[in-house]
Amino acid sequence: MTTLEEQVEIVDITKLNAIAAGTNKKVPRVVAAGLGGKLMGTADLVKVSAEEITKDSMESLAEKDEREKAKYRHKKHISEEPWTLSNFAEKINWLNMILVVGVPAFGVYSAIYYPPQFKTLVLAFVMYVFSGVSITAGYHRLYSHKSYDAALPVRMFFAFFGAAAIEGSIKWWGHSHRIHHRYTDTSRDPYDARRGFWFSHMGWMLTKANPKNRARADISDLVTDWVVTFQHRHYLLVMITAAFIFPTLVAGLFWGDYWGGFIYAGILKSFFIQQATFCVNSLAHWIGVQPFDDRRTPRDHVLTAFVTFGEGYHNFHHEFPSDYRNALKWYQYDPTKITIWMLSKVGLAWNLKKFSQNAIEQGLLQQQQKKLDRMRQKLNWGSKIDELPVWTREEFNQRAKQEGLIIISGIIHQVKDFIKEHPGGQAVVRASLGKDATKAFSGAVYAHSNAAHNLLSTMRIAVVKDGDINTNTFDLQQELMAKEKQS
Repeated sequence: MTTLEEQVEIVDITKLNAIAAGTNKKVPRVVAAGLGGKLMGTADLVKVSAEEITKDSMESLAEKDEREKAKYRHKKHISEEPWTLSNFAEKINWLNMILVVGVPAFGVYSAIYYPPQFKTLVLAFVMYVFSGVSITAGYHRLYSHKSYDAALPVRMFFAFFGAAAIEGSIKWWGHSHRIHHRYTDTSRDPYDARRGFWFSHMGWMLTKANPKNRARADISDLVTDWVVTFQHRHYLLVMITAAFIFPTLVAGLFWGDYWGGFIYAGILKSFFIQQATFCVNSLAHWIGVQPFDDRRTPRDHVLTAFVTFGEGYHNFHHEFPSDYRNALKWYQYDPTKITIWMLSKVGLAWNLKKFSQNAIEQGLLQQQQKKLDRMRQKLNWGSKIDELPVWTREEFNQRAKQEGLIIISGIIHQVKDFIKEHPGGQAVVRASLGKDATKAFSGAVYAHSNAAHNLLSTMRIAVVKDGDINTNTFDLQQELMAKEKQS
């Protein structure tokens, strides 16, 4: 006789991890030259094989902890060392610190002494919108999740103005984000929300990451787009041009405000876009509700949506990541969804992906059921029938009058302490002591409310041997009353 394993081939976990990581095929290596490459972090964080990923995922936490302790017993990575005055400089990613903190600080300082012109503020706002939508509709929904397809002019627009946000190239950003979705709320998640609001907001990029948490995802589809590869190879040049040179020249050539264009439409615009994007990693995992799943940290909140161009319905997004929408309701704020929809109406976007309404409502219902189950567990529904002792009818008869016992639906209930609290039927209860009052309780005398049946269940103390047991006394009452009407 053959076993199931002999009949059906078992999937090779290592091969699947290789496919998920994109290591099963040759992918053209796209390198950003010079300083531009360093802006995308260290390569050590993605140098991991499918075998290593499989070993980590199949090990128990205890085994993994022990292995990691042994590996780093004599040599710890700087990220694992406690912060001290002597090592804090080694723990900081200084390039990111300059770009994310130092440059914006210079912009704020300059703005204090150089009031903006109205035209320059309008330009800054336009640049803010262009860059913001390029991140949400471009970097995120188009490239990271392939939730729709877009024409070449749209992809070029997103590549140019997305670079103006100074958040890395499409290739780097998309790879990091796919890792985030694959390893959400684990040590491999680049902006692991379990490590706190500050870490998921900015701390993860301002400090050196631990190479032992390296991970990778398949991005072979991204590097087939020449727009992506061109932007990545020349990221530093594209970023400087889009973020600083372009707004400076527009403000300078058209109304003579070169410095204002550089400060407001350049530096400060990028700063606000960065902070808005960072809120998706922090705020969207911190405040709000979880209507689809609560096993992980993503949440839905209108405040986060307003801050992030509609990315704040993050619980929905993590459950249905390839859906081009984040907001489902017409009144929910999601300008990115509207932008993509409008592009589709003029032929610049197509193949807009949506999860089926059935799948979405299944998720809603399952989460509601989980909440109801948790609430149910906190309430007293009476002893479980299989946990109650079994009494003979003789034992019931001997103890009934003295202890105030009644049989209803084959279950013995102790009602002695409740008799005086019964709202209007004390005499009826007393007259039923020591007897089977199933029909009387189930509508022949009183048609009791659902609350009364719930209260009755908390008075269970035993079941009658060979009795006709029915734990749902309310349904039984409905059934008996229906039969009475028919007869």
